Amino acid sequence: MNQVREFSDVSAEPAVRGFLHEPGQPNGDTLVLTHGAGANCQSKLLTAVANAFADAGYLTLRCDLPFRQSRPHGPPFPAMAARDREGLRRAVDVLRAKTSGRVFLGGHSYGGRQSTMLAAEQPQLVAGLVLLSYPLHPPRKPTELRTAHFPKLSTPALFVHGSRDPFGSHEELRSALQLMPGQNSLFEVEGGGHDLLGKKANNDLPVKIVEAFQQFFK
Repeated sequence: MNQVREFSDVSAEPAVRGFLHEPGQPNGDTLVLTHGAGANCQSKLLTAVANAFADAGYLTLRCDLPFRQSRPHGPPFPAMAARDREGLRRAVDVLRAKTSGRVFLGGHSYGGRQSTMLAAEQPQLVAGLVLLSYPLHPPRKPTELRTAHFPKLSTPALFVHGSRDPFGSHEELRSALQLMPGQNSLFEVEGGGHDLLGKKANNDLPVKIVEAFQQFFK
């Protein structure tokens, strides 16, 4: 049976804080997941996806980025994005100390974007990425693409994206993924918005995300 407990590591800066999902039958691999600009690690999507990964055997940490640890509400400051990436690097290091298997990294929206930027800066940091609703461009501003680092992104990456996401269409995202030298795959969520889960009470999407992840990262 999986267990979820609050987790904190303040041995270095930035601190790593969140919730650790410990699988009942671990497969040896681990995953760090983080949140979007307007949320925290207790979001419905992040919790559901972390539970699904733990059910599949992954030791999973859903953590708050440094900007969210500093203040409970409000968006991140662009000038502090490097600190958020450093927080993710710290979280990866903390989990790596707990396993001899592969370490994966990902997140929702802003958290996923910072994960890709970190992986572009440090190609050997993680075995792969899982990006939930990558914010390809601001809504209604399709020319303001957030892809400058894509040509340096050699880390294998799975993108999970809804067909109704205002931050980018499937067609736009498929085009952007061609900029990446690393392996990548797009898991299309028909009818999904930026939050992916929507208002459905019983949503099997998290399980499908894990299945797509396992198929891609065999």
